[in-house]
Amino acid sequence: MGDWIAFWNSKHAIYVNARHRDVHYRRVAQDILVHVGAGARILDYGCGEALHADLIAAPAAQLTLCETASSLRAELSRSFSSNPRILVRSTEDVAKLPDGSFDLVIMHSVAQYLTLEEFDGVLALFHRLLAPDGVVILGDIVPPHVSAAIDALALLRFALTNGFLGAAVVGLARTIASDYWRLRSQLGLTRYSETETVEKLSRAGFSVHRQRVNIGHDPARMTFLAKRAALSSENGSEGLSAASGEGVIADYELGQIEGVRTISRAMRCQR
Repeated sequence: MGDWIAFWNSKHAIYVNARHRDVHYRRVAQDILVHVGAGARILDYGCGEALHADLIAAPAAQLTLCETASSLRAELSRSFSSNPRILVRSTEDVAKLPDGSFDLVIMHSVAQYLTLEEFDGVLALFHRLLAPDGVVILGDIVPPHVSAAIDALALLRFALTNGFLGAAVVGLARTIASDYWRLRSQLGLTRYSETETVEKLSRAGFSVHRQRVNIGHDPARMTFLAKRAALSSENGSEGLSAASGEGVIADYELGQIEGVRTISRAMRCQR
């Protein structure tokens, strides 16, 4: 993960403009907020810039933003210094916290940058830090069939809806020559099928089910909710729900042609 950490620590252009950056983080925060109970103790692990973390923190007792990249931590500390509900911590700091510290643990759009072993280690940490009746949210898990082209189409749809389509087209062209594309081409993204994700979480001691709708703007990716598996279960998988996501994927794929047509019409209008 070292090369990816260096990338996120740098001045990158993964967001095509300020509008993209703002609506991206607002959408993620709003999607997470529906899972936040009043007075919850929350950990957002690998939170990135978390521009709208205050939305998540509002009903909570405390929100801990955990980020490996030191430059992002510094920016987060500056941004939320006046909010007593928000703490900013490193991964090393979080690893030292006592068992059962959190009612809700979130890791969104991070698993694809971890090795299989790193992901296992993070899940073991989450299992220890989670309160007995707590919930883990894993968002933006990338399935094997989701290509860069599908991700690009999702971004263009999001841009069309939120008023930055022209900038998104230019930004995608720019990405081809960027450090992000170089790293993605060289290192790849770690991908998991629905079955693989459920099995991995089950081995880590969780019961899990997939949400029908992914957190964020990309419907081809997956979000899972996990809880500690019941102690009476054999091999930690009692209550396991692995309901097929084939319907979700089919619905998404049926919308691809119409999505391309819609975006193409909008781009012609802009010209």
